[in-house]
Amino acid sequence: MNRKIHQIALVVVTTTVIGSAYAAESAENDALAITGAKISLTQAVASAEQHVGGQASKAEYEHEKGQSVFEVEVVKGQSVMDVKIDPTSGQIIASADDKADHNEDKAEHNGDDEQDD
Repeated sequence: MNRKIHQIALVVVTTTVIGSAYAAESAENDALAITGAKISLTQAVASAEQHVGGQASKAEYEHEKGQSVFEVEVVKGQSVMDVKIDPTSGQIIASADDKADHNEDKAEHNGDDEQDD
């Protein structure tokens, strides 16, 4: 019985160590994945700003749905747009209104306008 508990504990510890090592390696690979991009982050930002006609406020390199993309958040007036750019071709894949940022801004403005009596 005691031997069986030790075997189970060994399996659990081994699995935890292997899982942790894989997660650390995966995070490093995500950070290094940008080296496979044919365009730079700076070029992606410039492309997104030109596409929307605004100013970038945030940019990142992501891997989503099996595809690597540059995602750039661009502000124009009161609008915030999310622009996705193909890191190989530099082409705009998609652009959409960032409703999450609009909702956060509205909540902040509503909170600022209220006064405590």
